[in-house]
Amino acid sequence: MVKVQACLIYHARMIIPIDQIEAETLTSVIEQFVLREGTDYGENTYRLEQKVAHVRAQLEKGLAVLVYSELNESVDILTRRECEKMLVGEGSYTDDG
Repeated sequence: MVKVQACLIYHARMIIPIDQIEAETLTSVIEQFVLREGTDYGENTYRLEQKVAHVRAQLEKGLAVLVYSELNESVDILTRRECEKMLVGEGSYTDDG
């Protein structure tokens, strides 16, 4: 399983390891993420539970990460690639894999 090792900080943003927050909180964050207007799932239609399961799987595999923004006082979910781009020049994204 791919995991972020330690919290990375970039311009008042911090990666939150998913094993460091309560399961109910994680589910709420994922639900808020998938319910945002403009979230694109292509031509397919998925139920909320399916969307949540898909995002949770991406988080567990390290394909996506939770990012806390101190500036906005909010939590967002970014793909690993988006996170790596954000961290260019400010350290590196680390994983076990």
